[in-house]
Amino acid sequence: MTFTVDTDARLTTVDVTDRVANAVPEDVDRGVCTAFVQHTTAALVVQENEPRLRGDVETFLSDLVPNEGHAHDELDGNADSHLRATLLGPSVTVPVEDGRLAVGTWQSILLVECDGPRTRRVSVTTTAASDD
Repeated sequence: MTFTVDTDARLTTVDVTDRVANAVPEDVDRGVCTAFVQHTTAALVVQENEPRLRGDVETFLSDLVPNEGHAHDELDGNADSHLRATLLGPSVTVPVEDGRLAVGTWQSILLVECDGPRTRRVSVTTTAASDD
């Protein structure tokens, strides 16, 4: 299953937990669910969905990777976005228990947009655990 996410800023986070959870097939009671963002300048992370923390993540990434001064900028000016996404990674894997994502109390799945605003595609696959 694939869904899209529209972002509204160059560097921002969007909670996609419910959309990933809704992609888990009803017949999967136990297994693993993997969400994968199909872009090189966006990432997925498991983190707390608290507005100040989300802002801290954005500030941290901005401070860690400067906006300019990279060789790739000569092509399209977004090397910082590629580097930020590289640090975070394109996917998360979450256990499925009792037919639901087994995330912790404060855990959410966040799409981290590093080169927006854009429309992003997220692919979700779920594999049922065998009863063996």
